[in-house]
Amino acid sequence: MPSTIFLIGARASGKTTIGRALAEALTYDFVDTDQYLRERTNMTVADVVAREGWDGFRLRESEALKAVTAPGKVIATGGGMVLSAANRAFMRANGTVLYLSVPADVMAARLEADPNADQRPTLTGRSIIEEVTEVLASREPLYRETAHHVLDASAPVGAVLHQALMLLNS
Repeated sequence: MPSTIFLIGARASGKTTIGRALAEALTYDFVDTDQYLRERTNMTVADVVAREGWDGFRLRESEALKAVTAPGKVIATGGGMVLSAANRAFMRANGTVLYLSVPADVMAARLEADPNADQRPTLTGRSIIEEVTEVLASREPLYRETAHHVLDASAPVGAVLHQALMLLNS
């Protein structure tokens, strides 16, 4: 069993939900890097972006990744964590990376059902489906490059958890 498990994927791919379930199944600790940042800065992602821009947020995100990485943890990363080559290399070198792959239309439906704009600020200013499609298209190669394993995270939580456990135990 790997010492640290990183979950990557676009926003609304299920990283937090699957991460909590996986951590419980493995008796690991669970950390969400966005939540860690909120607790450390007392600001939402949207607040950090408004104050420091996306570059400032991405720097804080990279620092958070390194700060929370430790054996026995399942770490749900922010959707853009893979934008940094250093983050991609760090995750691959320090644990097992699971990419939660979800079609854009499924993610858009999840976001429309729970928009949570304070935590998920728009990246492009477009409609949810347009933004998700565009962002996923640009990041998909990075997710796949970083991942040790790709999971179909459009399936129910129990099925995704089963996929993850099978892959991690193989």
